[in-house]
Amino acid sequence: MDNKNKRVIAILGSTGSIGTQTLQVVEEHPECFEVYAITANKRVDELIAQARKFKPEAVVIADETKYEKLKEALSDLPIKVYAGYESICQIVTSGPIDVVVTAMVGFSGLRPTIEAIKAGKAIALANKETMVVAGEIITRLAHEYKVPILPVDSEHSAIFQSLAGESGNQIEKLILTASGGPFRTYTASQLEDVTIEQALRHPNWSMGAKITIDSATMMNKGFEVIEAKWLFGVEAEKIEVVVHPQSVIHSMVQFTDGSVKAQLGTPDMRLPIMYALSYPTRLSSSFERLDFGTLGGLTFEKPNFETFPCLRYAYDALAMGGNMPCVVNAANEVCVAAFLSNRIKFTDMSRIIERAMQSADFTIKPTLDDYFATDTEVRKMAESWI
Repeated sequence: MDNKNKRVIAILGSTGSIGTQTLQVVEEHPECFEVYAITANKRVDELIAQARKFKPEAVVIADETKYEKLKEALSDLPIKVYAGYESICQIVTSGPIDVVVTAMVGFSGLRPTIEAIKAGKAIALANKETMVVAGEIITRLAHEYKVPILPVDSEHSAIFQSLAGESGNQIEKLILTASGGPFRTYTASQLEDVTIEQALRHPNWSMGAKITIDSATMMNKGFEVIEAKWLFGVEAEKIEVVVHPQSVIHSMVQFTDGSVKAQLGTPDMRLPIMYALSYPTRLSSSFERLDFGTLGGLTFEKPNFETFPCLRYAYDALAMGGNMPCVVNAANEVCVAAFLSNRIKFTDMSRIIERAMQSADFTIKPTLDDYFATDTEVRKMAESWI
């Protein structure tokens, strides 16, 4: 990458797991990247520390009650300070920004992503819920505004990398790998007594609380199936999930001649983040390397749809189409928050999601307004059952 042409980036959700690792990538290559804006939801102390270290042009805190503290803490620096969700939606349109890293958690990432696309910004997509809820709209807008969507999820990055140089070659199937999470070997009855602490203990990856719980229920993998359909234009029946406990192969593409291409690496999110930010260039890194001599074996098994029904619900939602993936996402967000606050059991999450799918109003051709209405309706419904 030409050092004179630094990529100017905005990081939505800079204090979360993906956001902090994105800043580590910037530290690794300060000659290539410049941080223009960072945003957070509530973590004002972390945001202050990041702002003082990286000195962006602007910072935004979604929680308006934290604005005065943020403004006061940065008063000695020439940094613009804003607050509120609308400010996040506006900051992504700023002229100098080249790439917007969408690392906000959940449905809240949808509107800022749309605003960034309309402003012609490349999207480094880490907020999978955006594609789950409104994949059809996002892909249409990206095409209309000629904006690249560069996947940050390790699985979609692996597919993206495996497809490089394969333009025009027909895909037979995409194979998404899943670690299986901390409860891969559990029975359905064992899952009834799972604790929050157990669910947050992922065997391979270091991630935020929400995505870690989604990984434990395998809803995360279901969302990745939906996301893959929109990112790569492949129908659901051509997207397979295989459990691969070592998390070394991040995903694979099988072509119509039977050949399979895979992308391998250590379970380190900084690798796909850096690839998305520097694409099509590969930058050097000091990150840990795979040591095949000590790796031992790589194993694979089929996912258990009975023990982990959330994965099945995601496939069902994708088959139904319309606003059904939005229904599943809204119910799931409410359930994960309720589980993390000890209000429901681990297995209650899938039960409530199934009930939401049966109860919510179904719309076959939803508009953006319909998605927002569905999200509000399903959240109220799920909360009432909890």
